[in-house]
Amino acid sequence: MTTISAQPTSVDATLDLLAKHGYLAERSLATVVFLSLRMGRPLFLEGEAGVGKTEIAKVLSAALGRKLIRLQCYEGLDIASAVYEWNSAAQMIAIRLAEAAGDTDREQLSSDIFAEKYLIKRPLLQALEPDVAGPPVLLIDEIDRADEAFEAYLLEILSDFQVTIPELGTVKAPAPPIVIVTSNRTREIHDALKRRCLYHWVDYPSAERELAIVKSRIPGISAKLSQQVVGFVQALRNRDFYKNPGVAETIDWATALTELDARSLTPQVVDDTIGALLKYQDDIGRMQDDTLQKMLKEAAGDQ
Repeated sequence: MTTISAQPTSVDATLDLLAKHGYLAERSLATVVFLSLRMGRPLFLEGEAGVGKTEIAKVLSAALGRKLIRLQCYEGLDIASAVYEWNSAAQMIAIRLAEAAGDTDREQLSSDIFAEKYLIKRPLLQALEPDVAGPPVLLIDEIDRADEAFEAYLLEILSDFQVTIPELGTVKAPAPPIVIVTSNRTREIHDALKRRCLYHWVDYPSAERELAIVKSRIPGISAKLSQQVVGFVQALRNRDFYKNPGVAETIDWATALTELDARSLTPQVVDDTIGALLKYQDDIGRMQDDTLQKMLKEAAGDQ
């Protein structure tokens, strides 16, 4: 059973709440999360993939006992997939049944088939519905992947928390949902959308914080291996790779190494498991012997 929790009353309480559910946030991030909750404003999180933007929504949902409603954006996303559509098959059956019963009142029939029972509610409309646990957490993930036309459609929802359905009228949330919008910045998002949100850039964590995250997520990892893993990843991010690993990849790699009972990083261990850290062959191909040896030295603290 989900436990409903009160919203945090301070930045420190927000830090504690996130940490209690496994998210070790920078104070600046906890501050903007706290303000978003207090002010009822959407939170726009931008940053590289894998730095923990999506995780914020998941953690808030778990910590506050709210339903998580996720809208994963993609090119070509439209209102029918994101907001609502009419159940045309059910409507057609209703029309056929009415005709068979001799009901010829077209105006009444039109009103009947556009009733709410024929409405298929997609994530954005679901997020506006009342919930006994409180307004849900609405995650609009990777908005930069959606088309600009859909981005413009979001403006009404993010400013007034309502959706206009021509056949039914305006559906307005009794209380604003907690909205998290994320972007990997594959394209720029229009100012009109950003103005409706509080903004924060989520950066890669410092070595100290990333080490704390790894130890928190993988309690059984040895101190030596965790330090080497974080040192290696931090050194890798300082090089010009096509796609630097995020925190998610660091955790995956550390988990894989732990599953293999690795005690320390060696060239062979790195070569065998690098696919958990780097996801592009060109980047993996750049891990030649000399580069790998230098990075292992940096990970060990030998410059």
